[in-house]
Amino acid sequence: MRLRDLRSALPRPRELPPWQQNGLVALAVFAGGTMLYLTDSHRLLPNGDPFPLWIRFAELGAICLAAFLRRKVPWGLLVTTGIVGVDVALGLSLPIAIAYTDFLYSAMLYGSRWTTRVLVGVTATITLTVLFVFLAVAGWRAAALGAFSMLSFLLVPVWWGANVRQQSDIAASERANAEQLATIAALDRKAAVAAERSRMARDLHDVVAGHLSAIAIQSEAALSMADDPKTAQTVLVAVRENSVRALEEMRAMIGLLRSEAAEDEVTAPARLAELARLVESARAAGMTVTVDSTVDEELTLPTAVDLTAYRIAQEALTNAVKHAPGSRATVRLRVADGTLTVEIGNELLGAPGRSDSGGHGLLSMSERAHAVGGTLRVGPSGPRWLVHAELPLAGEPS
Repeated sequence: MRLRDLRSALPRPRELPPWQQNGLVALAVFAGGTMLYLTDSHRLLPNGDPFPLWIRFAELGAICLAAFLRRKVPWGLLVTTGIVGVDVALGLSLPIAIAYTDFLYSAMLYGSRWTTRVLVGVTATITLTVLFVFLAVAGWRAAALGAFSMLSFLLVPVWWGANVRQQSDIAASERANAEQLATIAALDRKAAVAAERSRMARDLHDVVAGHLSAIAIQSEAALSMADDPKTAQTVLVAVRENSVRALEEMRAMIGLLRSEAAEDEVTAPARLAELARLVESARAAGMTVTVDSTVDEELTLPTAVDLTAYRIAQEALTNAVKHAPGSRATVRLRVADGTLTVEIGNELLGAPGRSDSGGHGLLSMSERAHAVGGTLRVGPSGPRWLVHAELPLAGEPS
């Protein structure tokens, strides 16, 4: 199993709701700040801390409560900026500075475009101002220390939030594009199926129309033979035979259209008799086509199976002409064990081509084969591209 498949098979961790995430952040800030304050490791400035611990814990509690406003940009950032201002006046402490970095990160991640642009400009301005002031007043050592502090507590969280925001936007855009492509593909497939069903409906008309025309002519003749009952009876028998045949063939084709009927189909004049015309058309397009058939010309096939075999051969030869012009192709027809096998192969010229119309031809062949309970395999086989269909002569739609 590939790593990607393994990852997709693993259960995805459940994402906590925002208020629980904010609560965990507040808990982590309070725990870390408490440890730093109690161990006297909170001072960022070299001078001692003249203020009692309860003031520092009041600051810490305030910024922990403000953690529930992390996603409420810019209000959460404004509140914590005020807390940081108080902390700077009292003597900057490490827990407050660390907590503030998360608010900067959250503002870049959840804020509006205008807010993020303003925040980038403000942090850059503050960093440059502190750098120049320290350089002018305290020398390059203090300037270097100030630059490192600004980099750690201002620039890095802003940059990191912007980077995560960008990746999130790209992922959202890719998901939207994938959904649009899936929708287009579904509509495309639906249109292709509708077009194929329309084509099959025309086949239904072609199959039944001849019988209905014969019924109309024979019934009119029977009406004109009132003085010859014996002849009229013979004509009516023929009318009944044609009507039964038309009804059964119509049931067979409707079952093919619905892909769910279970009626047995009857035989009809073979459409594969027109295969020679398809072969001649392919030859006229420059193909070298060889026909290898052991099917008895007198054999009649179920209507749906016959039409399916003809359409598969037609689609396969059309694709061969399009994707491998001038190549050699072979059409093989076999009947064995109650199954009609249709196989069309052609030489591969370059990369294997898909079926015509962006895959609709393959969809058409597959749907027809499955509708009569058959199977279809399409793909490269050695140096050849092969279309192999097996159609049961029972012609039971699946």
